[in-house]
Amino acid sequence: MDITEFSRDFFSLDGQSAIVTGGNTGLGRAFSLALAKAGADVFVPSVAEDDGTTGKLVEAEGRRMEFMRADLTEPGVPRRVVEGCAEAFGKVDIVVNSAGICTLAEVRRFGREQWDPMVGINLTAPFELSHEAIRFMVPQRSGKIINIASMFSFLGGRFSPAYAATKHGIAGFTKAYCDELAQHNIQVNAIAPGYFATRITEATRADPESNRRVLEHIPAGRWGEAADLMGATVFLASRASDYVNGHVLPVDGGYLVR
Repeated sequence: MDITEFSRDFFSLDGQSAIVTGGNTGLGRAFSLALAKAGADVFVPSVAEDDGTTGKLVEAEGRRMEFMRADLTEPGVPRRVVEGCAEAFGKVDIVVNSAGICTLAEVRRFGREQWDPMVGINLTAPFELSHEAIRFMVPQRSGKIINIASMFSFLGGRFSPAYAATKHGIAGFTKAYCDELAQHNIQVNAIAPGYFATRITEATRADPESNRRVLEHIPAGRWGEAADLMGATVFLASRASDYVNGHVLPVDGGYLVR
């Protein structure tokens, strides 16, 4: 490509279709809306009940959203999700593996009961869904897989060894899939959110000492907001990132540098 060909159209997702796991709540809603604002239709599988809020936001952008109640850890469900997207929109262009859970417990009380569900939803489900999606992406010689990593893809994980292990695993999975799929013009990257103001962090933000400790570690001096992730999502889903592959992109206000 000659440099004169580049334009803002490279960030457009017009005519694209995306799967966003857990895309009807939390940070997943921001991923879904970002893709819709850029022009994509969105297929959302989730275990969470859907109240229609995300769908209305997507439709306000002139795009379609299809919701499927789905537990991605159940056998055969990832295949049904991918086929459901293909049936609804005709193809599968983008996958955002955003669904995840984090259980906390002191290390001596953190056993298989806590470990197994987190490995299932945080690591195995993204693998299975991506594995099914590439059945469509390889023949069409295009595709974008965006995994959601974490600060704990780089750091240790007090009170949740499974979360740290799965997020390290997501980073490795991202690089491994890139290594094999780049030849098919498929880009596999990850976004690593820093400390965000979400329901999961409510207790930390409500405690003055914990809140101060987190903020002192963030050069930007504030907690992240869901909207802070939307630009990175569109970039990694668009043609603008066609030569970005196997990368784990921190969106953390500078947390990792301090």
